[in-house]
Amino acid sequence: MSSLPSKIKIGIIGGGQLGKMLIEASRPWNTRTVVLESDKNCPASLVADEIIVGSLMDADKIRELAVVSDVVTFEIEHINAEALKSLEEQGKKVIPSAAVLQLIQDKGLQKEFYSKNQIPTAKFKLCHSQQDLITFSDEFDGTQLVVKHRKGGYDGKGVEIVTKNDIHTGRYIYPGPCLIEEYCEDMTEYSVIVAADQFGNLITYPLIEMYFNPRSNLVEFLFSPAEVTEDLEKNCTEVALQAVKALNSAGLFAVELFVDKESRVLVNEIAPRPHNSGHHTIEGSYTSQFEQLNRILLGLPLGNTEMVKPSAMINLVGGENQLGEYKLKFANELLQLPGVYIHLYNKKEIKPNRKMGHITVMADSIDELMLKAKKVQEMAVFEA
Repeated sequence: MSSLPSKIKIGIIGGGQLGKMLIEASRPWNTRTVVLESDKNCPASLVADEIIVGSLMDADKIRELAVVSDVVTFEIEHINAEALKSLEEQGKKVIPSAAVLQLIQDKGLQKEFYSKNQIPTAKFKLCHSQQDLITFSDEFDGTQLVVKHRKGGYDGKGVEIVTKNDIHTGRYIYPGPCLIEEYCEDMTEYSVIVAADQFGNLITYPLIEMYFNPRSNLVEFLFSPAEVTEDLEKNCTEVALQAVKALNSAGLFAVELFVDKESRVLVNEIAPRPHNSGHHTIEGSYTSQFEQLNRILLGLPLGNTEMVKPSAMINLVGGENQLGEYKLKFANELLQLPGVYIHLYNKKEIKPNRKMGHITVMADSIDELMLKAKKVQEMAVFEA
């Protein structure tokens, strides 16, 4: 096990906001970081020690990053997994493993992994043609289905709700390799952040309750601890741990869950990295998700995941018609509110539905938190 001070250099594939916040959390320990990103002015460029400019799919650039790094991680899934697998075979430490990344990159493989490991998930069928869509759709109850593209989806993209009639009449055309999944009505979405260190130890954060924008399908509000029974929180945590144990890899994982009206707990998908659903932990937990991943990468003990206070997170996203330069309209007013923390992501211009930052809200009780968060949500807007 490592100790501080550490001279380990962390290589991060991807220089978005997750990379930026991961580096920010490493600063108290004087850790060195190098980032691979196609844009030298990426969000993480503000804090990284070094930027290697190149495609996240370029095996040569990934090797260049690995040469100057003691351990390699990633903040986005759409990268060259084969290059990481090759690095592992040469003895380079990659966290999470390339095998986990390859699994997560394909939603079809993910679903089969859940079935194989008896991890509860919504009923699904893999489809390879329009005829598969037609044939398999009749095996599901209800009139609606969820279609998920197997590869390339991100932030709600590649996920569509369609009707059986749309499929049978050809109004919905086969989009390429995909899966169809039962449509769960009246379900609530939750997340469990699970940390797995290099020595086989696992720890979880309190359950997170999430609410999504119905148009963009982005998380717009979440809070923790979730308002659920002790039994339901226990069930969610146990399912999340079961899923991460089956992955058999060190790393930080966000296990996204559906809970339906019968209180069935179903794994939707797993993110093998810090996640939007864990941003509130920066102020709201004794150990943030970003500090936790740094601990894992450095071989340090896992940190305390207890909450300091009930916390909420509000996403700051670009409006439908916003482009170009921008500013947070009520920044001064927000900064005067106790227990309110603004995080901006160093993105050069605003775009519709683009994540530009987030706001953490903290309070002494859930009731107080909801009142304060509603007030903050009303002020969480940009001018462009």
